[in-house]
Amino acid sequence: MMFALVDVNNFYVSCERVFKPKLEGIPIVVLSNNDGCAVARSNEVKALGVKMGTPWFQMKDLAREHRILAFSSNYALYGDMSNRVVQILRDFSPDTEVYSIDESFLQIETVAHLYGGALSMGQQMRQRIKQWTGLPVCVGVGPTKTLAKFANHLAKKNPEFEGVCDLHVIPRQERVRWMSGIEVGEVWGVGGRIARRLEAMGIHTVLDLRNASPKEMRRHFGVVMERSCNELRGISCLALEDVAGPKQQIMSSRSFGRPVETIEELRESLASYLSRAAEKLRKQQSVSAAVYVFIQTNRFNQDEQYNASVTVPLHEPTDDTLTLTAAALSGLETIYRAGFRYKKAGVMLMLLSDKQRRQMSIFDNLAATQKSTQLMRALDTINRDYGHGTVRSGVSGFTQRWAMRNENRSPRYTTRWDELPVVR
Repeated sequence: MMFALVDVNNFYVSCERVFKPKLEGIPIVVLSNNDGCAVARSNEVKALGVKMGTPWFQMKDLAREHRILAFSSNYALYGDMSNRVVQILRDFSPDTEVYSIDESFLQIETVAHLYGGALSMGQQMRQRIKQWTGLPVCVGVGPTKTLAKFANHLAKKNPEFEGVCDLHVIPRQERVRWMSGIEVGEVWGVGGRIARRLEAMGIHTVLDLRNASPKEMRRHFGVVMERSCNELRGISCLALEDVAGPKQQIMSSRSFGRPVETIEELRESLASYLSRAAEKLRKQQSVSAAVYVFIQTNRFNQDEQYNASVTVPLHEPTDDTLTLTAAALSGLETIYRAGFRYKKAGVMLMLLSDKQRRQMSIFDNLAATQKSTQLMRALDTINRDYGHGTVRSGVSGFTQRWAMRNENRSPRYTTRWDELPVVR
């Protein structure tokens, strides 16, 4: 086996810099929804000691001192840039697993020789992605997915690898040296809590975990840790997932840009969130038999608190936005209480099943089902071609004063005609 992990460096920050090259070398943070916390930091900001998840208000003095620029999250841009990277990677290997928005695994043992070996292939991937998208990536290659992830860490942190690390060509003693110098918490799948437990057992480094007994790891932590231990030994336990399985639940929720008090604005928000969830539902060819609705106040305020939720079952599983919206709004009517300042609301589509295998009942109206399918297909086509929200249910409103804050969002350069970059 030969796996490659391709990871875009500082993905959100790099996307912002592609269209504004003058930002190179300038400290940048990208903020979460409502411009709350840092979800991405440039290397310059990391060097200042800013941790992931630091609230923006806590770093404003530091930002003024070091001229840190803050950007609101631009998910339309990030998602499109991610898709472009994946398309390039699939030209190199048809066996590609999109692991996250900025990481992809490739299985390359059958194609690496076409590019002069894994190291040369990795450099060609880096060069093409840089040329075609402007994004910098690092590549790690190993006999297992966990070792490929480890190799990617080495490539990213050590300039001598020039962005590509292939463990196959590193002598054993050198591999041991690298493993002995990296904390066990850097192993893929080992979080902070597990790392502390491992350290209490005397397992402090990647090498320590590699040398630990897999059966002992399974006894203390379960089968996942046993697999990680074996993977570090070069025994492949995790296969490439070419196609992600359909989700069993689909959630859509947001914090409001300002407190919401009226049921009318809550209706607008839930209808908007439901529209996005239903779109994802249809994309994976599923139907939903129940809608979960929740609303909540701001637990960090001194105001009186109120949190409520309800699950609304449907008579028949469906993917129709209008039917699902009606169910969500009926649920809202039962849980809404006046006099509270709501901070967040959301919906979850539950009891999902394959649309093609849906069991029909004797009361099904075939003509109405076909009409709904045609309407939803037209809705999705228009929104795909002309932008999300071009056609939507009227209850979702137009002004949407409750929408989350994104005052510092850069243009959606690649997905909106009216925001295309202009060359002078």
